[in-house]
Amino acid sequence: MPGLARDTGWFKSSRSTAASDNCVEVRMLDNSVWVRDSKAPDDGLLSFHSTAWNSFLTSLKA
Repeated sequence: MPGLARDTGWFKSSRSTAASDNCVEVRMLDNSVWVRDSKAPDDGLLSFHSTAWNSFLTSLKA
């Protein structure tokens, strides 16, 4: 629908276990991706342009 922004909400990797506190959480928006520490979500976040994030993921998979 036009006018609706993409926002996935905060999520952890599907490879994270429920018992693990050593994770990062990711939130994907239209043109940016935010990353924060799951143990300290109020301590700040990193923000990346979605193009940079996609390049990062591609390099991890290579």
